[in-house]
Amino acid sequence: MLEFDEETTRLLDSVYEGADVTRRRRGSFDALKPSPGDTIADIGCGNGLLTAELARAVGGTGHVIGIDPSDAMRHSAENRCQTYDWVKIVEGEAGRLPVKDASVDKAVSVQVYEYLDDIPAAVGEAYRCLKPGGLLVIGDIHFDSLIWFSEDPARMARMVRAWDEHFVERGVPALLPPILTDAGFEVEGVAPVTVCDTQLRPDGLANMLIVLMERFTKSKQLLPDEEAAAWADEQRALAMQGKFFFSLTHFVVSGRKL
Repeated sequence: MLEFDEETTRLLDSVYEGADVTRRRRGSFDALKPSPGDTIADIGCGNGLLTAELARAVGGTGHVIGIDPSDAMRHSAENRCQTYDWVKIVEGEAGRLPVKDASVDKAVSVQVYEYLDDIPAAVGEAYRCLKPGGLLVIGDIHFDSLIWFSEDPARMARMVRAWDEHFVERGVPALLPPILTDAGFEVEGVAPVTVCDTQLRPDGLANMLIVLMERFTKSKQLLPDEEAAAWADEQRALAMQGKFFFSLTHFVVSGRKL
């Protein structure tokens, strides 16, 4: 699993304000349909970008609870949301939410469930916290959707396998509909948000992944440092040659508590 130290947090702060990640976040925002006065739990709020957007949408008559286990991420979220008195940032995890039973109107989680050992338990926790008729929106990437050009496909495959070590489940969106149904939700929608780039943009998802994947692979000694560096160098060279191609799909899954 990734360790969100200060350096990683700064990288995420930059890229998460870019177009690719903003589109993914907007997919969850649109599915959640925040309204004035709503009480919303942002599960795994990270650096608080979505938390702040939700705060503006619900206004001072609403409440937003940002929940995250990372000290660095909570600090970033607190700084971003400091002008919104109706936002509270608290320590917690998806499998054990610091929220009372049937106390929130809506709950949202973006790219959190792939790190969980027990997804059904986390869905059950969200169910517990939601009021009857409440809405749960979960956004996550299905990593089987990855298409990433390389002139050394075998090395690319090794890097992707190494990256798989940083999460628990690579196919969360495919698992969620039956898990939601079993927990007592009615599935209302599954919406894809595809990022497809032929340029390596500084604020792009691909650029972030190159940095994180190389760093993670080296730190965990999953491949030789030289191989990870050569992989990253090749992607930057392909971009300069006009040969870069990257595509990955994020899915937004919505369920209504019955």
